[in-house]
Amino acid sequence: MPFPRSSGILLHPSCFPSRFGIGDLGLEAYRFIDFLKESYQQYWQVLPLGPTGYGSSPYMCYSAMAGNHLLISPDKLVNEGLLCEADFADLPQFTADKVDFAQVIPQKTNLLQRACDNFQKSANSHQRALFDQFCQSKGYWLNNYALFMSIKDAQDGEGWYNWPLELARREPEAISKIEQDLAEQIFYYKFIQYEFFRQWSELKEYANERGISIIGDIPIYVAHDSADVWANPEFFALDTKTGAVDLMAGVPPDYFSATGQLWGNPVYNWEELEKQDFAWWVQRFEAILDYVDIIRIDHFRGFEAYWAVPQGEETAINGEWIKAPGKEFFTVVKQRLGKLPILAEDLGIITPEVEALRDEFEFPGMKVLQFAFGS
Repeated sequence: MPFPRSSGILLHPSCFPSRFGIGDLGLEAYRFIDFLKESYQQYWQVLPLGPTGYGSSPYMCYSAMAGNHLLISPDKLVNEGLLCEADFADLPQFTADKVDFAQVIPQKTNLLQRACDNFQKSANSHQRALFDQFCQSKGYWLNNYALFMSIKDAQDGEGWYNWPLELARREPEAISKIEQDLAEQIFYYKFIQYEFFRQWSELKEYANERGISIIGDIPIYVAHDSADVWANPEFFALDTKTGAVDLMAGVPPDYFSATGQLWGNPVYNWEELEKQDFAWWVQRFEAILDYVDIIRIDHFRGFEAYWAVPQGEETAINGEWIKAPGKEFFTVVKQRLGKLPILAEDLGIITPEVEALRDEFEFPGMKVLQFAFGS
């Protein structure tokens, strides 16, 4: 897809100033969009917006399709009548120059739980109808995510592969029982997703009306401890007995690292994905297109061939390149969703085969200024 010459700024919403310890989708986000317009910018690029897991990295999320509830604006919840200023009376003094997640998470969770309780008690019929409509339209990922997070809470944060076997393997009888036992917590996780997407949709509309397009981000891999892997283990290279990662993602040694990069995510079982016409991946693209205008694919080269490292290795040295069905995959995506506004992150050592895949589907590549004009 051709792009006219244009410019923009990369900034994750967590970076905005906030009295709640982490940037959110409230007033400062709108002020930033006004700044972009006044500065004659056309794009706002964000990193992944998913619910962060271990290390609070946006590239290690509990879901590839859910939103990060820590970005919900409590001030906007006041406007909705779900919180009041008195709820903020005991806020601690947060550090101003970085996000202290250990301090932010319990404070924000407490406010969101309070807002959820108030919604259950006082939401009018219109608000409930909007909530029900959201749950129905997003059910293909929301139901698994809300259940996954609720069980995770009940299991003291343990990874799904350490849960009781009947839950780790999603045995129907055990899942039916746990859904009843954790109904209140499941509702909470659906509610905070509803609020995230409501607030983000309003912000995106504000940006688009002012000529600003949102560039989103799809990391090629998902976290091992995620709703995606738990609900769809057949799509990933796992040990079928233990649920452990069988083949780990990464990149081989290069001029940046003598031992390569070992990311630890499970690589895909592309053969199984292809049998199902790449349906999970198509849904993933549909999900991100709900809240961005342009998609940046992180580690695009992994769709042509990917570096796979066996379980037990401590570096990425002893891996191998395995071919991926990139052409077949992007053909299906184009058939299902049309010609998509995709940017291919093609940095690093890229082969002619990767360039051919990128160019066949007319995906613009990327350059880092420091490395753009030579080897």
